[in-house]
Amino acid sequence: MDIILKNALVAHEDQPVRAADIAIEGERIAAVEPGITAEAGETIDCGGRLVSGPLIDPHVHLDAVLTANLEPNVSGTLHEGIANWAKQKKIRDLESVKARARQAIDWEIAQGAGFIRTHADTSDEGQLSMRALLEVKDEVSDRVDLQIVAFPQDGIHSHPGGPELFVRALDMGPDVIGGIPHNEATREAGVASLKLIFDEAEKRGLLIDAHCDEVDDPNSRFTEVMAHETYYRGMQGRVTASHCAAMHSYANAYAFRLFGWLERGGLNVIANPFDNLILLAREDTYPKRRAMTRVKELWQAGITVGIGHDSIMDPWYPLGRGDMVQAASLTLHVCQMSGMAEIDACFDMVTWKNAEILALEDYGVAPGCRADLAVFDAASKADVLRINPACTHVFKRGKLVAATTPASRTVMGQSVDLTLGN
Repeated sequence: MDIILKNALVAHEDQPVRAADIAIEGERIAAVEPGITAEAGETIDCGGRLVSGPLIDPHVHLDAVLTANLEPNVSGTLHEGIANWAKQKKIRDLESVKARARQAIDWEIAQGAGFIRTHADTSDEGQLSMRALLEVKDEVSDRVDLQIVAFPQDGIHSHPGGPELFVRALDMGPDVIGGIPHNEATREAGVASLKLIFDEAEKRGLLIDAHCDEVDDPNSRFTEVMAHETYYRGMQGRVTASHCAAMHSYANAYAFRLFGWLERGGLNVIANPFDNLILLAREDTYPKRRAMTRVKELWQAGITVGIGHDSIMDPWYPLGRGDMVQAASLTLHVCQMSGMAEIDACFDMVTWKNAEILALEDYGVAPGCRADLAVFDAASKADVLRINPACTHVFKRGKLVAATTPASRTVMGQSVDLTLGN
């Protein structure tokens, strides 16, 4: 064996956490069982720490990260963020976009991420975002896997030549096709944009991940169109609707009817708590809406739900550090998912549920899986979300790519261990 992780607590999908050793040979996990005695090139004692598949960020905009200070969003609104981004797109350059993206990627890796799906704005003629992120994808492939989404930030049918511009971006080779139907001028144009997206995805054999109903308007109902197209075309599991924030404002009778179509169509949903909580429901006085999609109810209905970070210090959100545990914790609180099974479900939404959304193969902690692993200084899924501990080791294809030494805490000279709980 190349590496053996001793005394681990293994978190694999929805199975109970169990004590075991993990043997790694090459890029794969060779064994997960107690008391492995095989010789290894390196042995790491996990000391009862939790080991899972790495964290996954299924929704971020790496072409815009770390730009918040270039054009501050004074009002903090979605509309000013869009306007500021339009200004920035005219003055940015390839190398600065790449440098900021690499920095944010390393932040995420250091905190346990092994897979990232990033949207690349395709609304400019030069396709700078797509060019930059395609290059970054290759440059960081030794430590993280990137999926790139062709994302028409300004819409497809909202300006002359939009469809042709979008198709040219698709020819550059993204992994996923994106969209933003609620940003089109009319309902009809939004539906037409989704038809184009689905047609291109079928033709090219690509996944779909569209920003959908990221508004407070209860009449914004493009999620139902995506569910129908997914079901009708037999694309179950390959299509994702991101945000779906208008679902927070739907009447219950409509929302629960919609859940049936989402489940039938196998449509995935990604919640993005940082941006949606900050940007939406700004016109409300009190009571004020949370403006998050219905994560708890979707999960209870058996729909695959993931959690994304979305923005990291960009025109829409001036904070953030690429911490997916924090994103899961925020979702837990705002969606009132405090039951033990619900807490574990929030951890699952940033690990193997996101892996399902990204259509990853061989993800997890089981023999035959790729040796992509994260070791957390905690003893359970719930403790990861409670403490937000250090991710002590991050492995990519059997290689250690990041390591963190846990903080030492003392009170009156006595060591304090936050993992004890009682």
